[in-house]
Amino acid sequence: MSSIKEKTLNGLGWSFADNILSSGITFIVGLILARILSPAEFGILGMIAVFIAVSNSIIDSGFSTALIRKNDATNTDYNTVFYFNLLIGFTLFGVLYLCAPAISRFFKEPALVSITRVTGLALIFNSFSIIQRTLLTKLVDFKTQTKITVIASLISGVVGIGMALRGLGVWSLVGQQLTRQLLATSLLWKFGTWRPRLEFSDESFKELFGFGSRMLISGLLGTIYKNVYYLVIGKFYKAEQLGQYTRAEHFSTLFSSNLTGIIQRVSFPVLSSIQDNSDILKQAYRRMIRTTTFVSFTCMLGLAAVAKPLVVVLIGTKWMTAGSYLQIICLAGMLYPLHAMNLNILKVKGRSDIFLNLEIIKKIIAIFPIFLGIFIGIEVMLWGSVVVSFLSYFLNAHYSGRLINYAMKDQIKDITPSFLISFFMAAIVYLEGFVFTMPLMLQLISQVFTGILIIVTICEIGRFEDYLYIKKMVLKVTEKEINDTNTK
Repeated sequence: MSSIKEKTLNGLGWSFADNILSSGITFIVGLILARILSPAEFGILGMIAVFIAVSNSIIDSGFSTALIRKNDATNTDYNTVFYFNLLIGFTLFGVLYLCAPAISRFFKEPALVSITRVTGLALIFNSFSIIQRTLLTKLVDFKTQTKITVIASLISGVVGIGMALRGLGVWSLVGQQLTRQLLATSLLWKFGTWRPRLEFSDESFKELFGFGSRMLISGLLGTIYKNVYYLVIGKFYKAEQLGQYTRAEHFSTLFSSNLTGIIQRVSFPVLSSIQDNSDILKQAYRRMIRTTTFVSFTCMLGLAAVAKPLVVVLIGTKWMTAGSYLQIICLAGMLYPLHAMNLNILKVKGRSDIFLNLEIIKKIIAIFPIFLGIFIGIEVMLWGSVVVSFLSYFLNAHYSGRLINYAMKDQIKDITPSFLISFFMAAIVYLEGFVFTMPLMLQLISQVFTGILIIVTICEIGRFEDYLYIKKMVLKVTEKEINDTNTK
């Protein structure tokens, strides 16, 4: 069990660093670009987000998940998946290239023809990187991935800002995305040791695709739903309103999506390695659930409380609508890490059939908010997504809990204290903005300080177990890195 703790601790530490550093850089670059560019320019790029995201899901085809789960994966397996990824990557680029005029007509935006074709190059770059990234993830080697993403984020950020300052508008966003993907892929090959051989196994393909195909369909459903709001807002509203939504999403991902990514990347390979030991699996999973929800609830509810002043202070009054969107998005996003954890159990146990069925049920339910967005308004659609997020959690927790004897009621009991502490903190912070009148910058600083003070005080005085565990974990990671540095 100690080796599992060490593996998880090290993986969480570097995965957290990877997400914080790369996302922090991307976030800062995004703030600078938002100051230079208009909401409409962000909206134009947002119109093709769903097509790029869906294509990337198809390229992966669930194979990376299948390879991570397979403890005895061979080089033949990796070669087979690698060449399949390349074939799909080039094929989808061709499809996107040919469909660019139709996409342009759909959104009634002429510039999308050339933007779609150039942005589609990222699909080819991504198809070359999947195996290299999968191998690092399987080894829980997030230290190397951190170096790669930080370098790629920094250089691509400089490229994007430089292009924006030269008046290239939406093309600066395209340039940033392409540069980041190309650099990340190149560095994965530089730091990775695996090299492909010219072989392809039908047997290997069938075995991996048997599991991966369901993950592919599930992933596609999730990707389409996650990006369908871009499609709806881009089609039925102005590009400026889509730009406001993209910025709100950008702010929310700093916590929700990044935390979800950390949990998915670390928990799946770690839990997969102990999938045959039910007691240890349940114990490790329960600990992950409790610590994850404490961080998620604190960050997302706190972000919702300061959303409006935060957006205005950082990127200006022209983005005020994004602040309103952000508050609602945070309420749905606080459950995303929980979704990821529960779904990972299904993958670990090899129940891709349940995984797929759940995704189909949840996406049928999710159609309702989409119609609200089309016929009523964007904010009503976002509130609908909050309801869907809670319903999805109950479904995920019920089925994953049955597989490891961790009932949904027990899981809810474990996460309720974190929710109550975080909700109390967020309510006080939100009300502070109405009680005290001061410049927005001072108000934001005061609210953030108040939130931190409330959380630390309550958890220290009450000796809240999950807070103390996270505190201990952070200190261990810091101490380990200091010792490693000193011994070099």
